[in-house]
Amino acid sequence: MAEADWTYLNDGLDIATVDRGVTAGIARPPGGGSFLYAFNSLAAVEGAVGLFANLESFAPMAKGGSIRGVVQRGPGGGPTGFSPFLFLCCQGNSVNDSAYLLGLSDDDPHRIVLRKGAVTVGLPTADGPGVLLKSAASFAQATWLHLRLDVIVNTNGDVVLKVFQNDLALHPLGTPLDWQPVSGMVEFIDDHLGINSGSQPLTSGRGGFGFSVKDVTRRAFFDHLELFRQV
Repeated sequence: MAEADWTYLNDGLDIATVDRGVTAGIARPPGGGSFLYAFNSLAAVEGAVGLFANLESFAPMAKGGSIRGVVQRGPGGGPTGFSPFLFLCCQGNSVNDSAYLLGLSDDDPHRIVLRKGAVTVGLPTADGPGVLLKSAASFAQATWLHLRLDVIVNTNGDVVLKVFQNDLALHPLGTPLDWQPVSGMVEFIDDHLGINSGSQPLTSGRGGFGFSVKDVTRRAFFDHLELFRQV
């Protein structure tokens, strides 16, 4: 998807607080192209920046979908106080709306986590509020991780959440990918009764990526973003 295919969610931090954009100044993931998308916080302010796909039939999507991307918690002023993530089923066009978020926890070392809640909160620690699943493995800062979240809306109203990872060392970008379930992150059913997650499932909405931050000089990088909708 091209840069013009993405629109900022409303109510996010402004560019004077979190700088953002396409750059060739950061080393790309294995097999990456000439550019990637980066965020860099310029002030110790709490909030988030998010972008959603603004294409026809994607804003919003009528059902679930699949989002994939390469994500890194970049080195900066400290190893905590920020989290990068992908999201699906965002309920509106604001960072204050709820979604399913898959990304890297606000830990050192961090884990892959799946959370349901407001985009502006981002991802907490791996055992923090709203976390539905966390990876068995942990990762050091400045590690590229290629992640995929599938949100499948069943006819009875249940929503099935599946998390996958592609090993970039074995399957770099530009070669056939090998999506495997993330260890520790079994299939999660967000049932239509609201029992498993504590709230009603999210059955439609917008998909994109974002960056939540609480401190200055925190950085996150994204590459090879793909979004598919359930038909």
